[in-house]
Amino acid sequence: MNNVDGVDIVYGLAWGDEGKGKVSSCMARDGNYDFVCRWAGGPNAGHTVYVDGEKFKTHHIPSGVFFGISSIIGPGCVINPKKFFEELDYLDSNGFNSKLVKVSPRAHIIQDHHVNDDKNLLAKKLGTTGNGIAPCYSDKAARIGLLAKDVLPPDFIWDEKLYGNILCEGAQGVWLDLDWGNYPWVTSSTTLPYAACSLGFSTSKIREIVGVVKSYDTRSGEDPIFPESLFEDPMLAKIGDVGEEFGVTTGRRRKVNWLNFDLLKKSVDITGPSQIIVNKVDILEEIGVYKLIEDGKIIDFKNWDDMSKYISEDLVQRGVHSIWFSRDQEEIM
Repeated sequence: MNNVDGVDIVYGLAWGDEGKGKVSSCMARDGNYDFVCRWAGGPNAGHTVYVDGEKFKTHHIPSGVFFGISSIIGPGCVINPKKFFEELDYLDSNGFNSKLVKVSPRAHIIQDHHVNDDKNLLAKKLGTTGNGIAPCYSDKAARIGLLAKDVLPPDFIWDEKLYGNILCEGAQGVWLDLDWGNYPWVTSSTTLPYAACSLGFSTSKIREIVGVVKSYDTRSGEDPIFPESLFEDPMLAKIGDVGEEFGVTTGRRRKVNWLNFDLLKKSVDITGPSQIIVNKVDILEEIGVYKLIEDGKIIDFKNWDDMSKYISEDLVQRGVHSIWFSRDQEEIM
């Protein structure tokens, strides 16, 4: 029986790329967690983590491994074995202990035909990463999937035991959720924080739910909410350049828009974060333009203080206990 003391959950409030890796790594760095776990997605997601000022990138693997913490890939995830072992080699070559990484026996395996189907049928139509995610989840739902316990060596398989303090690290964001996103331009798993319970703990163990967003919106892949015309706006293009808005997994340029405050408020109402981190404040400060979208209109602010006050007042009324405004690579919380 699991003996879990408490669980904190980090997840994206937008379309992914919010800086969740930064937040979870800052939390994990304190050494107060016994496990860091992923509950959804696969190598279509990417996290950027800074350790002593050096940048590292992962796709399958939670950020706990960078801080000597057991890192679990949960039953709701999908695994590409070749890329998984490449990631383990990457960790070992950079001096990290890859033996800390374990995979749920119930996670599903991405097979070659999944990748081929994704590239040939979905990538161009929906802007997927072409990593075979949707076809793999389709086979899972059809009960014809292949489980990790039947493919990976036993020493990589998690014993499904949790104890102590747990940090759960989300992939993608609320508006890529299979149910709540702009279907069909969504991911193939549940990105909302409560899906973290699929790792095997009770909702009663949840302490903090930490939602992450940026001071502006970005989107990788296709979505009518982010039309191609956004690339033609010189100010938004400048934000993309200064903010280095390129996908961790694909390297493709992200579409940029002003913060959609209506959708941020809705994602807060749906998921109930106790804390919110707003990343990349310094990008707007560097270009000196402060805007958000509300009721379909663009609202201008004189400075970041005015914009942050406007954001904070509304979100606090929605039950958010604390809001942190973070600049790139600086410590948070």
